[in-house]
Amino acid sequence: MPDAEADTLAFDEWRSLLFGIAYRMLGSATDAEDVLQEAWIRWLRRPAQPVDSVRAYLVTIVTRLCLDELGSARAQRVSYSGPWLPEPVVVEDTTAAEQADSLSLAFLVLLEELTPLERAAYLLHDIFGYSFEEVARSLGRTPAACRQLGARARRRIEERPQRFDADVRHGRELTDRFLHACATGDLSDLLSMLSDDVVVWTDGGGKVRAAVRPVVGPHRSSRFLINVAKRRHGSPTAVILNGQPATVFVEKDTVVTALVLDIMDGLIVGVRAVTNPDKLERLSLHLRAAADARNGLA
Repeated sequence: MPDAEADTLAFDEWRSLLFGIAYRMLGSATDAEDVLQEAWIRWLRRPAQPVDSVRAYLVTIVTRLCLDELGSARAQRVSYSGPWLPEPVVVEDTTAAEQADSLSLAFLVLLEELTPLERAAYLLHDIFGYSFEEVARSLGRTPAACRQLGARARRRIEERPQRFDADVRHGRELTDRFLHACATGDLSDLLSMLSDDVVVWTDGGGKVRAAVRPVVGPHRSSRFLINVAKRRHGSPTAVILNGQPATVFVEKDTVVTALVLDIMDGLIVGVRAVTNPDKLERLSLHLRAAADARNGLA
């Protein structure tokens, strides 16, 4: 007979790993949670036979569910209104720097250029350290085929390297200065912070007002950002999102904007603003729970 308590403990032991894989695969924490829920159901309903490795079994379930999800997600993104950005997630300061490389919004956007199988092979091998033999079992491919998938993915990623420093303290200082310049309309100071090839992405998902195309270059970007700041709603709160210093704007306990800056060599090379309410709902719940815990209401 299945042991429900033992099954629960076994699943919970690997939950963090499974969420990490699903979130990086899908770029959506909400979809990742849905995948974990389905994986949990399949784990409970598995055939009544011994499982050699619980981790490998669960990773295979989650990976294949993500591949299925990506098939429909890609079709939806063809008609997505404006730039698509991943759903931002909170990462605690203590682990921000070590996770920034594989959690940054820039990296997750870059993964979108890979095929689903390339993405899975690359993440499982290069990010999570699985052998290609293990990857092959999860993907239902040969190890040689998975090596090819990983190599193709690696080449494409190395052709488009990420551009940001994982210095949380300096990033926070520059972010605060950036927000002040936008809020006060200090064009000169704002320009001094932007790189010559800075790009601004705004993801409203067609549900709130946002630029339908990226804004490129320091002069266009600075004027755009100052104009946006004039219409900004909510109070700013400093957080760590996806391993990088970030700011959320909160109105009536609800996050209305999540802002992340890509910083390289002391300059801002990218500005990513998520205003799509669907991508901010989970973040709002997290921040409310954190506030309740600080106030002793949990």
